Amino acid sequence: MISDETISRLLRFQDDRNWRQFHTPKDLAISLSLEAAELLEVFQWSGADLRCEDKRDRIAEELADVLSYCLLMADACGLDPDQILSAKIDRNEAHYPVEKAYGKSTKYTEL
Repeated sequence: MISDETISRLLRFQDDRNWRQFHTPKDLAISLSLEAAELLEVFQWSGADLRCEDKRDRIAEELADVLSYCLLMADACGLDPDQILSAKIDRNEAHYPVEKAYGKSTKYTEL
């Protein structure tokens, strides 16, 4: 779980450097996409190796960047991360009831 203290530290880090002026929703969305691509790069050319044991440090570094930009984006847009994630889980539960979706990767429109 991401604690309120960690989120406050992230926002304080941003504000101590006067970076909020650069953290517009557009620029944060771009940065988030770039960091997500860097996370994907960890697995590039890995063939059948889908495990993360040997890549944990790189995954942690890139995932931290992705999470940071997600939290900064939520802050910039006035959204509560816990609230929006909970609402999304509610929608997904409605789209993917256990009795229909268990063990399947099918999109909800196909269930």
